Amino acid sequence: MTSDFSAAGVRVPDSKLAREATELVRDAASDLIYDHSRRVYFFGALQGRNRDLSFDPELLYIAAMFHDLGLGEPFHGSGRRFEVDSADEARRFLQARQVPEDSIRRVWTAIALHTTPGVPEFMEPEVALVTAGVEYDVLGIGYHDLTEADRAAVVALHPRPDFKQRILEAFTEGVRPKPETTFGNVKADVLAHYVPGFERGDFVRTILDSPWAE
Repeated sequence: MTSDFSAAGVRVPDSKLAREATELVRDAASDLIYDHSRRVYFFGALQGRNRDLSFDPELLYIAAMFHDLGLGEPFHGSGRRFEVDSADEARRFLQARQVPEDSIRRVWTAIALHTTPGVPEFMEPEVALVTAGVEYDVLGIGYHDLTEADRAAVVALHPRPDFKQRILEAFTEGVRPKPETTFGNVKADVLAHYVPGFERGDFVRTILDSPWAE
């Protein structure tokens, strides 16, 4: 299922683990999330090539494929950040296949931190490159680091029709049922734009209103 998929000189890993991850995410996620997740892998791998980073393509692929799974309806009532739900799903998938614990830790961390700017870039390459792929596809950070030809090759394989609005809708629907999970992270911006009456948590107010006298 995955062996023929390549773009811009980057290939999807042709392994049983990668094929099973592809099938699971293909069945569980929308076309929007599936195509986005695949682009995150390609863009992350291309950024890794540009930065001369040595990374495990299979681990990068698994992390990219699972990174937004927690936005789905089965997780709306979890009470946890969607990034953690996504990371836990990847961990269960890998543990069931007896993947070494250090590899599982890298994948979990890469997913859990992919919306936490300023930290992943200093961690293991797989962690750094999932965030790089997400930032490239969603935010356009480092847009000109890749050539127009490489961008076009990835988007030809996994198109992004009306992606900006559709991914914002996916974020909104995935986080709306658990607004408390947006405290201190970028998803508060999403709900502030799209959910009437939403009030973001305030770090300063939380400190001042804590039960400590001083």
